Amino acid sequence: MGHDAHLPPVPAHRLAPEGLRQHFALLAAWQPELVREPPLSVKPPVAASVLLGVVMRAAPTVLLTLRTAHLSTHSGQIALPGGRQDEEDADEVAAALRESQEEVGLDPAHVEILGSLPLYVTGTGFKVTPVVALLDPSMRLSANPHEVAQVFEVPLAHVMNPANHYRHAMEWSGVRREWFSMPYEDAEQTRFIWGVTAGILRNLYCFLSADLRPAQASTQA
Repeated sequence: MGHDAHLPPVPAHRLAPEGLRQHFALLAAWQPELVREPPLSVKPPVAASVLLGVVMRAAPTVLLTLRTAHLSTHSGQIALPGGRQDEEDADEVAAALRESQEEVGLDPAHVEILGSLPLYVTGTGFKVTPVVALLDPSMRLSANPHEVAQVFEVPLAHVMNPANHYRHAMEWSGVRREWFSMPYEDAEQTRFIWGVTAGILRNLYCFLSADLRPAQASTQA
């Protein structure tokens, strides 16, 4: 297991709502660190979307869910709200908003879309579009008990600090598999964020750590 404590955290001003808006508006030049997991199936991946929602509190947080234990994929894991895209969804954003409303009762009126991160292809057969958004802290949430065991928040600064990023690897069925984890201890328990969710958050870290385009960046960037 490795640890990335040698890397710098994302500067605090970039984690504030205006800093996030600026970073998505100016489109930094960057490369995602994680784009594809070794496949566990020969089936072509299915399109899906998740909502990486940043709650605009005094100290911004990320909205996360604990999936119920009986689900067919990623059961019992910490996840971003989301799921597979349906034919009636206009695009990836529409799918993320619909799934978030179905899973946690998030009203789209409380969502400000910032943009999307690159596709993340999971080993379980999904090509996931992470849709990044700001969430109004006055939102009222209600978990769908069939899909979501808990809804909770983790400080954005915690998951955007590589001192909290751990690397794991193992051999499984002759294939080396690598993944990140980002454990977080709250008042109730240790939240073990790993796999797809940690990978997407790691890509957000890479994006927010990148320099903005010099011709348009402010002196704060």
